[in-house]
Amino acid sequence: MSEVAKSTSVPTAEEILAPSPMQLLLGRTLGHAGITIGGAVLLIMLFMALFAPWIAPFDPYDQELSRRLIPPVWHEKGNWTHVFGTDGFGRDYLTRIIYGSQISLMIGFLAMLISGIIGTTMGVAAGYFGGRVDMVIMFFITTRLAMPVILVALAIVALIGSSLEIVILVLGFLIWDRFAVVMRSATQQVRSMDYVTAARALGCSTLRIILGEIMPNIVNALIVVATLEVAHAVLLEAALSFLGLGVQPPQPSWGLMISEGKGYMLFKPWVIGIPGTAIFLLVLAINLLGDGIRDVTAPENRN
Repeated sequence: MSEVAKSTSVPTAEEILAPSPMQLLLGRTLGHAGITIGGAVLLIMLFMALFAPWIAPFDPYDQELSRRLIPPVWHEKGNWTHVFGTDGFGRDYLTRIIYGSQISLMIGFLAMLISGIIGTTMGVAAGYFGGRVDMVIMFFITTRLAMPVILVALAIVALIGSSLEIVILVLGFLIWDRFAVVMRSATQQVRSMDYVTAARALGCSTLRIILGEIMPNIVNALIVVATLEVAHAVLLEAALSFLGLGVQPPQPSWGLMISEGKGYMLFKPWVIGIPGTAIFLLVLAINLLGDGIRDVTAPENRN
């Protein structure tokens, strides 16, 4: 009788008022400083990129030598017509910063997507199958790690030419190694778990085990690597553009803006300070957001 009473007992007030797992996750997310700050900055960057044609005050390619090197508004000779001033060709700096966010975010996310598909596939295959598959993939990973990314990217771009599409493809095919290494290690830790063994015993296919049992349990590591690689790709694009082998003028790349302004940096420091600050804020925001997502979705914090 007591067992029947127990099974039909009315939930207590604490059980009724207890927050659901989704509410707990939302509370941890909103209460995490990294997600709040990084997410806010990244949302501003995304807004700038998506609505650039409507919020930019000028055309990013409009040159007027009579208004070249106007200082920003906080300078005593600045004005509100050109809030961030103008560059050496008389182009509005605020407009080029806004349009530059499109290029940085596009290159960062597309390069991460390409490298993520390559690296995750190789890492999961090496970690799950082991043996000869692991040996072959580790050979490719070791070979890739032996090559400096920036030097290889410079050599490839110098040989085949430079454009936005080329930069995305080159970076995507060069920065997959971190995905492969981390996913291999994470998969090796998960493949011996009881739920994976049970899935094998039930006759589940290899694809079903990898997609249904392994991937959901290594997604935290994948998120962290993905955010790091977006930031890495943004920095690499800025470096290539600064060296003249990345995005080509007159496109408003932040790295190219620094390169074009380096001749004035001793007398007009804001010409490199403004795009440099934009790169810093974007990279910082992506890393803060990635670390925050990792923290709130970690297995020990799910309950």
